[in-house]
Amino acid sequence: MKKLATSLAVTFVLSSSAYASNLDKLSSFKVTGTKAHTVVDQGGAGADSIREVLAGITMPEGFKIELYAQVPDARHMAMAPQGTVLFVGTKKSKVWTVMDRDRDYVADEVKDFAPSLEFDVPNGPAFTKDGFLYIAERNRMLMFPAAEFFQESPDVVAIPVVPQGELIPVEEESYNHTARVVRVGPDDKLYISLGQPFNVVPEEKIALYDEVGIGGIIRMNRDGSDREVFTYGVRNSVGHDFHPETGELWWTDNQVDGMGDDTPPGEINRQTAAGQHFGHPYYGGGTVRTNEYADQDVPVDVVMPAVETVAHAADLGMTFYSGKMFPSKYKNAIFSAQHGSWNRTTPIGARVMVTFIDDEGNATTEPFAEGWLNDDGIYDGRPVDIAQMKDGSLLVSDDFAGAIYRISYEEG
Repeated sequence: MKKLATSLAVTFVLSSSAYASNLDKLSSFKVTGTKAHTVVDQGGAGADSIREVLAGITMPEGFKIELYAQVPDARHMAMAPQGTVLFVGTKKSKVWTVMDRDRDYVADEVKDFAPSLEFDVPNGPAFTKDGFLYIAERNRMLMFPAAEFFQESPDVVAIPVVPQGELIPVEEESYNHTARVVRVGPDDKLYISLGQPFNVVPEEKIALYDEVGIGGIIRMNRDGSDREVFTYGVRNSVGHDFHPETGELWWTDNQVDGMGDDTPPGEINRQTAAGQHFGHPYYGGGTVRTNEYADQDVPVDVVMPAVETVAHAADLGMTFYSGKMFPSKYKNAIFSAQHGSWNRTTPIGARVMVTFIDDEGNATTEPFAEGWLNDDGIYDGRPVDIAQMKDGSLLVSDDFAGAIYRISYEEG
């Protein structure tokens, strides 16, 4: 038995070393010897089953939802600037590329990106306007120049903007709340969410987490320099975007579990200045105090959420709508995904929400597309993220069904 354990350990070390060596090679424009991609079949019974589910999705009149691609474990998405390829992150070890070569709005090809690299929870891809792809992992961030055009090859240039072990302290690495999201702000800086690993942060961790940005959103220059904590008091945000007109940062937050079916609420937050604090761990969601800190005075000024959402629905990815396909009422509205509850007697969520914001910044949220939670209380899908296509249609990722859907609008 000891010999087997030793053999497995050596195999793992060799494998990890090989992947690290590949990153060094790619950073130096050298080949790795990797020859092939993993390709995902786009037909078969799986596609038929997904289309049956989509037939039961309800949306406002004039909207249509269709299967765009089968993508295993599909999480957050980034459409390349020229619209030729979609990059899709996962909570596992793959990043996928999705191509629609004949422009019929159904994917022709889905394959893994940079197969010579082993990713570690590469949930968060994002593009700069000038074509640089960033991928945020559990404890690293990589940058890929011109990925839109070089993704066809197994070998692509890969630069560690934040090297392995430097996004958070290594001793704080966890299996919980590790799905990072990265966005490029109006200031051309990178904004990265760092979920904290606890249900409620223990008091002895607060100072460290505030210092490094765990349980917050950090920002830095595109080369990784000038890192700072932009947002404090976050439990686990897995979706943020910037208002197209005001430039303000809005973001979803998953709130404390174990407090009951209907409390505390989830959140969509509006941030108007750097350094604002949004309540965790003193608040479990909205104005609801956590049991752990209920008897303590709150030592910071707290910004309450712009919107309180239904408890435990797991609000994740979001994007502001800036397209021209949808009716004018949706201009600058937030489309967001509710992944669906686990900490609730009766499940809720598994739908796409829309949040309308008035001229004073007041926001109201309502369901937009729902039906993935069937009449038996079973999930047929679990939406994760929303991305906008060049034509103004929306893509919705689903890590349960392993799919991406396209929502389009045509006036009747």
